[in-house]
Amino acid sequence: MRETTIGGCRLQLRLGDITRVSADAIVNAANSSLLGGGGVDGAIHAAGGPAILAECRRIGGCPTGEARITTAGMLPARYVIHAVGPIWRGGSHGEPALLASAYRSSLRLAEEHHLQSIAFPSISTGAYGYPIDKAAQIALGTVIEHLRGGSGLREVQCILFSPSALASYEAALDDLMTSTCCAAPPNGS
Repeated sequence: MRETTIGGCRLQLRLGDITRVSADAIVNAANSSLLGGGGVDGAIHAAGGPAILAECRRIGGCPTGEARITTAGMLPARYVIHAVGPIWRGGSHGEPALLASAYRSSLRLAEEHHLQSIAFPSISTGAYGYPIDKAAQIALGTVIEHLRGGSGLREVQCILFSPSALASYEAALDDLMTSTCCAAPPNGS
């Protein structure tokens, strides 16, 4: 686990199962239909129950790079923010901008709903094939930029499913914190 504070908000990287996280919102690495799928998306829909799917059907989909918010059903979180990241196609088809946009859209929804805590998976790095090292840089860079701009959030968690994913996020955090001025050093735990 790695933790640091940015702009009064605790940023935490840890191994875990996002469906078990007690936060105001958890983020779903969704597909554009919002109707469930595999990986994180399937796990969230299965654990949250039919209320999530019913709301997703009413919403009617979400473009890549954007996010939508629903109930969390039976999950310990209050809300699910469904973020649609890009499918990796080599990196020259706007994937970095779309991935950053999915994170920004999720953070914007959290702020609009006055949430204090949000937990992210690693969006687009499963079935969508986004290289984890590149995705970690974009994810954490976007979150850090948001927090430094002023935020009502008090806690942002990145919940990683494997030790190798956690290591990629820790390396990205180390890189981002040492490459920017006025950064608080990350605390190891």
